[in-house]
Amino acid sequence: MVSFETNDRKKIGLGLTGFGIFFTFLGIIFFFEKGLLAIGNILFISGVSLTIGLKSTMQFFMKKCNLKGTVSFGIGFFILVIGWPILGMILESYGFILLFSGFWPTLAVFMQKIPILGWLLQQPFIRSIFDSYRGKRVPV
Repeated sequence: MVSFETNDRKKIGLGLTGFGIFFTFLGIIFFFEKGLLAIGNILFISGVSLTIGLKSTMQFFMKKCNLKGTVSFGIGFFILVIGWPILGMILESYGFILLFSGFWPTLAVFMQKIPILGWLLQQPFIRSIFDSYRGKRVPV
């Protein structure tokens, strides 16, 4: 049985992940400011590591099916740090989509349970979009 208890380490990890997303968003808003983008990436990765554990994080990123996304994300981060933020973010986004494409159906179900957003997602046109992508994964 899976345990969903929240200890202090997981709370800190979720906070770091949230701040990582926030700093990345700020970096994009401020015309790809490489300092904010780098801080956002570091906070995001450290937050994920604290939330699910270091061993699980390493297993997730080193799976054979996730290796292409991991390499793309890592090279994108390196390119971002050396001074080409737009190209780095493009590579990181590609890697992020490859790494986390398996979570999109779970995210869609979660979003459908949010009160106003859920009603919007239940509309026929939008629902047909979700149904066409259900169960599909980006080829690796």
